[in-house]
Amino acid sequence: MQSIIEFFLHNRDFVFLVILMIFLGIEVISHVPAVLHTPLMSGANAIHGVVIIGAIIIMGHSDPHDYLSLTLGFISVILGTLNVVGGFVVTNRMLEMFKKKK
Repeated sequence: MQSIIEFFLHNRDFVFLVILMIFLGIEVISHVPAVLHTPLMSGANAIHGVVIIGAIIIMGHSDPHDYLSLTLGFISVILGTLNVVGGFVVTNRMLEMFKKKK
């Protein structure tokens, strides 16, 4: 518990920055019109591939006996992959709506 408190005290600026980014993201997304929400979110989900690459790099540089880093990296790869695939599925479904019916 002491190490967690020391981490937050040492990285206080970054913690505040992340909290600010969360509130800013919620504010921006809540003001997007409903018509644009799906295309924007599917594109944003496709950009999530950066998280996959970052997680793979973290896993590659971590100590083989550091199970916390490896587990978090693995979970990040899985969730990032699901997010990217979901973004492309939503985009494909959305583009299907614009095709002419036979």
